[in-house]
Amino acid sequence: MTTGGPRRKGAALGLALLAAVSVAGCGDPGPGSNASEPRASANSPSPSATSPARLCARLIGYWARRSLTGDTYGDYQSMGLSDGQYEILRKVVDAARTERASADERAADRLIDRRARELCVERYREGEPTGGPWG
Repeated sequence: MTTGGPRRKGAALGLALLAAVSVAGCGDPGPGSNASEPRASANSPSPSATSPARLCARLIGYWARRSLTGDTYGDYQSMGLSDGQYEILRKVVDAARTERASADERAADRLIDRRARELCVERYREGEPTGGPWG
């Protein structure tokens, strides 16, 4: 005696697939979204992603301020910087030290932001720099 046969198993499988497909499409798209518009996939880039130049400027600004107070450790890799970013950091810190000596701390702080932004924009003006992972 058989316990169901191929028709019954096929029908059960079909119902299970139908239920899975139905449930997968039942998510709430969230407030303010148009349900008729396709949603971005998990692999699509975020429209609010930080540009490489802006990220570079933030990193340089952070480490430049810490360098001026003597609160750094390790090498450029432990800071999360590439060799090229470390070169920018050295230029910014040297200029900030000079500015701090001739003016004041606030002037040096403004110089850090300005020079880090300028040098990082220059470095990333054509996208990612080439030269391997340490560039």
